[in-house]
Amino acid sequence: MRHSARPIITWDAPSANRSDSWHSIVIAMVRALAAIEVAAAHLRALFYPGMRTITDPTLWYQGFAFFTGFAHQAVLLFFVISGWLVGGSLLDKWNQRDALRHYAVDRITRLWTVLIPVFVLSLLLGLGIGQLDGGTFDYAASNEFSVASFFGNLAGLQLISVPAFGGNFPLWSLSNETWYYILFPLLVVTVRTERLGLRTLSALMIALLALALPPLLLLYFMIWLLGAACSRLQLNCGRGARMALIAVAAATSVYFRLTGRNDDLSVASFIPDLILTIMFLAILCSLQNTKAPTAPAMLRIAKTGRYFAEFSFTLYVIHYPLIVLLEFVALKFYGVEKLTPSNPLHLGAYLAMLCFIMVGAWLSYLLFESRTAQIRNWVKRKLLRKAAAVVVPA
Repeated sequence: MRHSARPIITWDAPSANRSDSWHSIVIAMVRALAAIEVAAAHLRALFYPGMRTITDPTLWYQGFAFFTGFAHQAVLLFFVISGWLVGGSLLDKWNQRDALRHYAVDRITRLWTVLIPVFVLSLLLGLGIGQLDGGTFDYAASNEFSVASFFGNLAGLQLISVPAFGGNFPLWSLSNETWYYILFPLLVVTVRTERLGLRTLSALMIALLALALPPLLLLYFMIWLLGAACSRLQLNCGRGARMALIAVAAATSVYFRLTGRNDDLSVASFIPDLILTIMFLAILCSLQNTKAPTAPAMLRIAKTGRYFAEFSFTLYVIHYPLIVLLEFVALKFYGVEKLTPSNPLHLGAYLAMLCFIMVGAWLSYLLFESRTAQIRNWVKRKLLRKAAAVVVPA
């Protein structure tokens, strides 16, 4: 397709989530790399000393710490892509019959098919390493292994009214995701429905949630909404403009990595995160109408990216319990609490542990997440009383 000399933005009514377009390949690769980055960052943080605690770190360790220090930006990209895929999909199906019911089933099965098995694994792990007593049930909301924490995490209440289940602190982002899944359809109903009573009720529910939910969660809803909105846009530009945009986005990401806040979401991190979001979305929009590659090497890369993206959600949810297991094994059987940055063999041990986490996530995916479509269709047949088409999880 020929492009004009200057970039042109067009509004595309249905989202262009086509598998034969470059942007879908980029989304898959980013999902895969972001999940691996988060797992690698948390594994390094637990087993290696922090950079600030080392007097004279070696050059290789500085590079290692740098490249495994983009977990913050990786989670940010999860929010953006979630808005693009989930929000864009709902907008596409808005006028279909029972769209909201299908949407609710899709979101719940997407989350719970992965979360419930991981929570059970966390319970077994807690029993195995002595973190909890299996003889009693605890219902206290403050206990990270309690019944209240189990169901609270399924409802997206972690770090709002209950702790992250089993100490799995990366689950905080799923609290954000859960409430974004709820807020977005309410917002669409408020804007698009013609029934005044329903519009008023939706607006009231949004107002009540805005009062109840953490302000920072609501602030970052803007990031998610941008992803949903930009799924409708196409940026028609030449290859040179696109490459320049990618280069600027990469340089900006490195700059914020070196100078900004990278530990968690905060008011101070929002503006840098918003800038990166806009740049990433501009790249995606510029790829919406670009055909997928046909060169054999690029096809293999695209296939690999899609393969790892399929279990990226499982990897994100399960990696911390597996790290806890590795920490227990390393300390109990090998007497190793921390790896040494100056020891090359310890880097080999780190890479072996990362591979263990990847394999564990892949096996969990095969057992559970890969069956999401089957579970989803079964639930729809039971609750909606009609056969549902097979849907690939977003």
